[in-house]
Amino acid sequence: MIRANKIISVAALVAAIAAGVSGCGGKSSSAGSGSAAGPAGTKAGSGPASTPSPKSSTTPQRPKMLLDTIQPQSGTTVGVAMPISVTFSKAVAVSARADIEKHLKLTTSTPVTGAWHWFGSQRVDFRPKAYWPSGTKVSLDAELTGVGDGHGRYGIRSYLHSFTVGSDDEVHVYADQHLMKVYRDGTVTKTFPIDAGSPKFPSWTGTMAVIGKSREVLMDSCSVHIACSKSDPNYYHGKYPFAVELTTSGTYVHYSDGDPQPGHSVGSHGCVHLSMANAKWFYAFARQGDPVTITGSASPAAAADNGYADYDVTNWSSWISPDASGLGQLTTPTTT
Repeated sequence: MIRANKIISVAALVAAIAAGVSGCGGKSSSAGSGSAAGPAGTKAGSGPASTPSPKSSTTPQRPKMLLDTIQPQSGTTVGVAMPISVTFSKAVAVSARADIEKHLKLTTSTPVTGAWHWFGSQRVDFRPKAYWPSGTKVSLDAELTGVGDGHGRYGIRSYLHSFTVGSDDEVHVYADQHLMKVYRDGTVTKTFPIDAGSPKFPSWTGTMAVIGKSREVLMDSCSVHIACSKSDPNYYHGKYPFAVELTTSGTYVHYSDGDPQPGHSVGSHGCVHLSMANAKWFYAFARQGDPVTITGSASPAAAADNGYADYDVTNWSSWISPDASGLGQLTTPTTT
Protein backbone atom coordinates (compact mmCIF):
# COMPACT_ATOMS: atom_id res chain seq x y z
CA MET A 1 0.00 0.00 0.00
CA ILE A 2 2.89 2.36 -0.66
CA ARG A 3 2.98 5.07 -3.28
CA ALA A 4 6.55 5.39 -4.41
CA ASN A 5 6.36 9.16 -4.88
CA LYS A 6 4.84 9.87 -1.46
CA ILE A 7 6.35 10.40 1.99
CA ILE A 8 4.61 8.19 4.56
CA SER A 9 5.09 7.86 8.27
CA VAL A 10 7.10 4.93 9.53
CA ALA A 11 4.31 4.20 12.01
CA ALA A 12 1.74 3.93 9.24
CA LEU A 13 3.94 1.61 7.22
CA VAL A 14 4.72 -0.64 10.18
CA ALA A 15 1.05 -0.79 11.09
CA ALA A 16 0.10 -1.75 7.55
CA ILE A 17 2.59 -4.59 7.37
CA ALA A 18 1.94 -5.84 10.89
CA ALA A 19 -1.81 -5.92 10.37
CA GLY A 20 -1.47 -7.72 7.04
CA VAL A 21 -3.48 -4.94 5.45
CA SER A 22 -2.67 -4.14 1.87
CA GLY A 23 -3.73 -1.96 -0.97
CA CYS A 24 -2.97 -1.25 -4.56
CA GLY A 25 0.23 0.74 -4.17
CA GLY A 26 2.14 2.45 -6.92
CA LYS A 27 2.40 5.96 -8.24
CA SER A 28 0.46 8.30 -10.49
CA SER A 29 1.16 7.96 -14.18
CA SER A 30 -0.77 11.11 -15.00
CA ALA A 31 -2.77 13.58 -12.98
CA GLY A 32 -6.33 14.27 -13.97
CA SER A 33 -8.29 17.46 -13.74
CA GLY A 34 -8.84 18.39 -10.15
CA SER A 35 -5.99 16.32 -8.81
CA ALA A 36 -4.52 17.51 -5.53
CA ALA A 37 -1.03 17.14 -4.18
CA GLY A 38 -0.67 15.06 -1.04
CA PRO A 39 1.55 15.62 2.00
CA ALA A 40 4.68 15.34 -0.10
CA GLY A 41 3.34 17.55 -2.87
CA THR A 42 3.68 21.27 -3.37
CA LYS A 43 6.30 22.97 -1.22
CA ALA A 44 4.98 25.43 1.30
CA GLY A 45 6.78 28.36 -0.23
CA SER A 46 6.19 27.69 -3.93
CA GLY A 47 3.38 28.00 -6.42
CA PRO A 48 -0.21 28.44 -5.22
CA ALA A 49 0.34 26.58 -1.95
CA SER A 50 1.02 29.76 0.00
CA THR A 51 1.67 33.47 -0.30
CA PRO A 52 4.69 34.79 1.60
CA SER A 53 4.15 37.89 3.65
CA PRO A 54 6.61 40.76 3.22
CA LYS A 55 8.09 40.06 6.66
CA SER A 56 11.71 38.94 6.71
CA SER A 57 14.18 37.81 9.32
CA THR A 58 16.52 40.28 11.00
CA THR A 59 18.75 37.41 12.14
CA PRO A 60 19.73 35.58 8.92
CA GLN A 61 22.84 34.15 10.54
CA ARG A 62 20.78 31.79 12.69
CA PRO A 63 19.84 28.30 11.40
CA LYS A 64 16.55 28.41 9.52
CA MET A 65 13.29 26.77 10.56
CA LEU A 66 11.51 25.94 7.30
CA LEU A 67 8.18 24.46 6.32
CA ASP A 68 8.07 21.60 3.85
CA THR A 69 4.36 21.69 2.95
CA ILE A 70 1.06 23.28 3.87
CA GLN A 71 -2.11 21.50 2.82
CA PRO A 72 -4.65 22.17 1.43
CA GLN A 73 -3.22 24.39 -1.24
CA SER A 74 -4.14 28.06 -1.10
CA GLY A 75 -7.12 29.05 -3.21
CA THR A 76 -8.64 25.58 -3.36
CA THR A 77 -12.07 24.28 -2.38
CA VAL A 78 -11.95 21.15 -0.22
CA GLY A 79 -14.20 18.64 1.48
CA VAL A 80 -15.57 18.92 5.00
CA ALA A 81 -13.03 16.49 6.55
CA MET A 82 -9.88 18.15 5.21
CA PRO A 83 -7.44 19.12 7.96
CA ILE A 84 -4.93 21.92 7.75
CA SER A 85 -1.65 20.02 7.68
CA VAL A 86 1.67 21.81 8.23
CA THR A 87 4.89 19.84 7.78
CA PHE A 88 8.26 21.16 8.95
CA SER A 89 11.47 20.23 7.18
CA LYS A 90 13.16 19.35 10.49
CA ALA A 91 12.05 18.21 13.94
CA VAL A 92 10.28 20.59 16.32
CA ALA A 93 10.89 20.19 20.05
CA VAL A 94 7.92 19.44 22.30
CA SER A 95 8.76 22.56 24.30
CA ALA A 96 8.28 24.73 21.19
CA ARG A 97 4.88 23.39 20.14
CA ALA A 98 2.67 25.81 22.04
CA ASP A 99 4.56 28.87 20.80
CA ILE A 100 4.46 27.65 17.21
CA GLU A 101 0.71 26.99 17.48
CA LYS A 102 0.20 30.56 18.78
CA HIS A 103 1.79 31.80 15.57
CA LEU A 104 -0.33 29.58 13.31
CA LYS A 105 -3.20 32.06 13.39
CA LEU A 106 -6.53 30.92 11.98
CA THR A 107 -9.56 32.98 11.08
CA THR A 108 -12.79 31.59 9.65
CA SER A 109 -15.98 33.05 8.21
CA THR A 110 -17.93 31.31 10.96
CA PRO A 111 -16.57 30.28 14.39
CA VAL A 112 -15.16 26.74 14.46
CA THR A 113 -14.10 24.77 17.53
CA GLY A 114 -11.05 22.63 16.91
CA ALA A 115 -7.41 22.05 17.84
CA TRP A 116 -3.92 21.48 16.51
CA HIS A 117 -2.48 17.98 16.94
CA TRP A 118 1.13 16.87 16.43
CA PHE A 119 1.93 13.65 14.59
CA GLY A 120 5.50 13.17 15.68
CA SER A 121 7.94 16.07 15.59
CA GLN A 122 7.45 17.43 12.05
CA ARG A 123 3.74 17.43 11.25
CA VAL A 124 0.95 19.38 12.97
CA ASP A 125 -2.69 19.24 11.81
CA PHE A 126 -5.69 21.38 12.67
CA ARG A 127 -9.15 19.85 12.44
CA PRO A 128 -12.50 20.94 13.81
CA LYS A 129 -14.04 18.76 16.50
CA ALA A 130 -16.76 17.94 13.98
CA TYR A 131 -16.45 18.42 10.22
CA TRP A 132 -16.08 21.92 8.78
CA PRO A 133 -19.41 23.61 8.06
CA SER A 134 -20.02 23.84 4.32
CA GLY A 135 -19.11 27.19 2.85
CA THR A 136 -16.60 28.10 5.56
CA LYS A 137 -13.79 30.34 4.37
CA VAL A 138 -10.53 29.64 6.20
CA SER A 139 -7.37 31.74 6.43
CA LEU A 140 -4.06 30.72 7.97
CA ASP A 141 -1.47 33.37 8.78
CA ALA A 142 1.63 31.42 9.80
CA GLU A 143 3.62 34.25 11.38
CA LEU A 144 6.81 32.29 11.94
CA THR A 145 9.48 34.96 11.47
CA GLY A 146 11.81 34.73 14.48
CA VAL A 147 9.87 31.82 16.03
CA GLY A 148 12.09 29.02 17.33
CA ASP A 149 11.70 25.27 16.94
CA GLY A 150 13.46 24.41 20.21
CA HIS A 151 16.52 23.08 18.42
CA GLY A 152 18.22 26.37 17.62
CA ARG A 153 16.46 27.02 14.33
CA TYR A 154 14.24 30.06 13.73
CA GLY A 155 11.61 30.96 11.18
CA ILE A 156 12.66 33.45 8.53
CA ARG A 157 9.29 34.22 6.92
CA SER A 158 5.55 34.05 7.27
CA TYR A 159 2.97 32.30 5.10
CA LEU A 160 -0.51 33.46 4.15
CA HIS A 161 -2.84 30.66 3.16
CA SER A 162 -6.59 30.47 2.49
CA PHE A 163 -9.14 27.98 1.21
CA THR A 164 -12.89 27.33 1.10
CA VAL A 165 -14.89 24.36 2.37
CA GLY A 166 -17.26 23.06 -0.29
CA SER A 167 -20.49 21.07 -0.09
CA ASP A 168 -21.01 18.35 2.52
CA ASP A 169 -20.15 15.32 0.39
CA GLU A 170 -19.59 12.11 2.33
CA VAL A 171 -19.03 8.51 1.27
CA HIS A 172 -19.72 5.31 3.20
CA VAL A 173 -18.29 2.00 2.00
CA TYR A 174 -19.97 -1.10 3.46
CA ALA A 175 -17.29 -3.67 2.69
CA ASP A 176 -19.24 -6.66 3.94
CA GLN A 177 -22.31 -5.65 1.92
CA HIS A 178 -20.37 -4.80 -1.26
CA LEU A 179 -21.97 -1.38 -1.35
CA MET A 180 -20.83 2.23 -1.50
CA LYS A 181 -23.19 5.12 -0.82
CA VAL A 182 -22.49 8.74 -1.73
CA TYR A 183 -24.22 11.42 0.34
CA ARG A 184 -24.69 15.13 -0.25
CA ASP A 185 -26.01 17.15 2.69
CA GLY A 186 -27.13 13.93 4.38
CA THR A 187 -29.09 12.58 1.40
CA VAL A 188 -28.01 9.53 -0.61
CA THR A 189 -27.33 10.58 -4.19
CA LYS A 190 -25.68 7.41 -5.51
CA THR A 191 -25.43 3.76 -4.49
CA PHE A 192 -22.75 1.65 -6.16
CA PRO A 193 -21.84 -2.05 -6.00
CA ILE A 194 -18.23 -2.44 -4.90
CA ASP A 195 -15.66 -5.02 -3.97
CA ALA A 196 -13.23 -4.34 -1.15
CA GLY A 197 -10.27 -6.16 0.37
CA SER A 198 -10.03 -9.90 0.83
CA PRO A 199 -9.78 -11.57 4.25
CA LYS A 200 -6.01 -11.81 3.74
CA PHE A 201 -5.71 -8.19 2.57
CA PRO A 202 -8.64 -6.35 4.15
CA SER A 203 -9.35 -2.70 3.47
CA TRP A 204 -8.64 -0.19 6.19
CA THR A 205 -11.65 0.79 8.24
CA GLY A 206 -12.36 4.25 9.62
CA THR A 207 -12.69 7.65 7.97
CA MET A 208 -10.12 8.78 5.45
CA ALA A 209 -10.30 12.17 3.76
CA VAL A 210 -9.55 12.06 0.04
CA ILE A 211 -5.91 12.99 -0.57
CA GLY A 212 -6.18 13.52 -4.31
CA LYS A 213 -6.92 11.68 -7.54
CA SER A 214 -5.11 10.56 -10.68
CA ARG A 215 -6.42 9.62 -14.10
CA GLU A 216 -4.11 6.60 -14.02
CA VAL A 217 -1.97 4.98 -11.34
CA LEU A 218 0.73 2.35 -11.71
CA MET A 219 0.07 -0.27 -9.03
CA ASP A 220 2.65 -2.86 -8.09
CA SER A 221 2.42 -5.70 -5.57
CA CYS A 222 6.14 -5.73 -4.87
CA SER A 223 6.08 -2.08 -3.73
CA VAL A 224 3.65 -3.01 -0.97
CA HIS A 225 5.47 -6.18 0.08
CA ILE A 226 2.75 -8.54 -1.19
CA ALA A 227 4.45 -10.39 -4.03
CA CYS A 228 7.51 -9.75 -6.16
CA SER A 229 7.51 -12.95 -8.20
CA LYS A 230 5.34 -13.11 -11.31
CA SER A 231 4.54 -16.73 -10.45
CA ASP A 232 2.86 -15.67 -7.21
CA PRO A 233 -0.96 -15.55 -7.58
CA ASN A 234 -0.98 -12.28 -5.65
CA TYR A 235 1.46 -10.59 -8.03
CA TYR A 236 0.22 -7.57 -9.97
CA HIS A 237 1.84 -4.77 -11.92
CA GLY A 238 -0.26 -2.52 -14.10
CA LYS A 239 -1.91 0.82 -14.66
CA TYR A 240 -5.39 1.36 -13.26
CA PRO A 241 -7.65 4.29 -14.14
CA PHE A 242 -9.85 6.74 -12.23
CA ALA A 243 -7.99 6.36 -8.96
CA VAL A 244 -9.10 8.37 -5.91
CA GLU A 245 -6.45 8.20 -3.19
CA LEU A 246 -7.46 7.58 0.43
CA THR A 247 -4.17 6.83 2.22
CA THR A 248 -0.50 7.45 1.58
CA SER A 249 0.05 3.74 2.17
CA GLY A 250 -1.74 3.07 -1.10
CA THR A 251 -5.50 2.68 -0.63
CA TYR A 252 -7.59 3.88 -3.58
CA VAL A 253 -11.12 3.78 -4.92
CA HIS A 254 -10.66 2.83 -8.59
CA TYR A 255 -11.56 0.62 -11.53
CA SER A 256 -9.86 -2.74 -11.96
CA ASP A 257 -10.04 -4.87 -15.10
CA GLY A 258 -9.55 -7.86 -12.82
CA ASP A 259 -12.86 -7.01 -11.15
CA PRO A 260 -14.90 -5.31 -13.91
CA GLN A 261 -18.34 -6.00 -12.43
CA PRO A 262 -17.93 -5.62 -8.65
CA GLY A 263 -20.57 -6.22 -6.03
CA HIS A 264 -20.09 -9.86 -5.15
CA SER A 265 -16.46 -10.53 -4.25
CA VAL A 266 -13.69 -9.63 -1.80
CA GLY A 267 -10.83 -9.98 -4.23
CA SER A 268 -8.94 -6.70 -3.94
CA HIS A 269 -5.70 -6.23 -2.06
CA GLY A 270 -7.21 -3.50 0.10
CA CYS A 271 -8.58 -1.02 -2.41
CA VAL A 272 -12.24 -0.40 -3.26
CA HIS A 273 -13.21 -1.41 -6.79
CA LEU A 274 -15.95 0.22 -8.85
CA SER A 275 -17.18 -0.57 -12.35
CA MET A 276 -15.74 1.55 -15.14
CA ALA A 277 -18.81 3.79 -15.41
CA ASN A 278 -19.09 4.26 -11.67
CA ALA A 279 -15.35 4.84 -11.27
CA LYS A 280 -15.53 7.60 -13.88
CA TRP A 281 -18.46 9.21 -12.07
CA PHE A 282 -16.79 9.07 -8.67
CA TYR A 283 -13.50 10.34 -10.06
CA ALA A 284 -15.26 13.42 -11.40
CA PHE A 285 -17.23 13.87 -8.16
CA ALA A 286 -14.55 13.44 -5.49
CA ARG A 287 -12.52 16.34 -4.14
CA GLN A 288 -9.64 16.55 -1.70
CA GLY A 289 -10.95 16.38 1.87
CA ASP A 290 -14.18 14.47 1.19
CA PRO A 291 -14.58 11.89 3.99
CA VAL A 292 -14.72 8.23 2.93
CA THR A 293 -15.73 5.93 5.79
CA ILE A 294 -15.21 2.17 5.46
CA THR A 295 -16.95 -0.32 7.74
CA GLY A 296 -17.49 -4.06 7.62
CA SER A 297 -13.82 -4.94 7.10
CA ALA A 298 -11.61 -7.04 9.36
CA SER A 299 -8.90 -4.39 9.35
CA PRO A 300 -8.37 -1.85 12.13
CA ALA A 301 -8.78 1.84 11.39
CA ALA A 302 -6.09 3.51 9.33
CA ALA A 303 -3.53 5.45 11.35
CA ALA A 304 -4.62 9.07 11.59
CA ASP A 305 -1.47 10.31 9.86
CA ASN A 306 -1.78 7.78 7.03
CA GLY A 307 -2.81 10.53 4.66
CA TYR A 308 -5.59 12.62 6.18
CA ALA A 309 -7.36 10.09 8.41
CA ASP A 310 -7.45 12.65 11.24
CA TYR A 311 -11.00 11.71 12.21
CA ASP A 312 -9.79 8.21 13.08
CA VAL A 313 -8.78 9.84 16.36
CA THR A 314 -12.35 9.41 17.57
CA ASN A 315 -11.70 10.43 21.17
CA TRP A 316 -11.53 14.23 21.26
CA SER A 317 -9.67 14.21 24.56
CA SER A 318 -6.88 12.25 22.82
CA TRP A 319 -6.71 14.83 20.04
CA ILE A 320 -6.27 17.71 22.50
CA SER A 321 -4.20 15.88 25.11
CA PRO A 322 -1.12 17.80 26.36
CA ASP A 323 1.30 15.34 24.76
CA ALA A 324 -0.32 15.91 21.34
CA SER A 325 -1.47 19.54 21.32
CA GLY A 326 0.46 22.52 22.59
CA LEU A 327 -2.54 24.77 23.18
CA GLY A 328 -5.48 22.37 23.25
CA GLN A 329 -8.98 23.28 22.11
CA LEU A 330 -9.69 26.67 20.62
CA THR A 331 -12.48 28.50 18.83
CA THR A 332 -11.42 30.42 15.75
CA PRO A 333 -12.04 34.16 15.52
CA THR A 334 -14.21 35.20 12.59
CA THR A 335 -13.06 37.11 9.58
CA THR A 336 -13.92 40.79 9.79
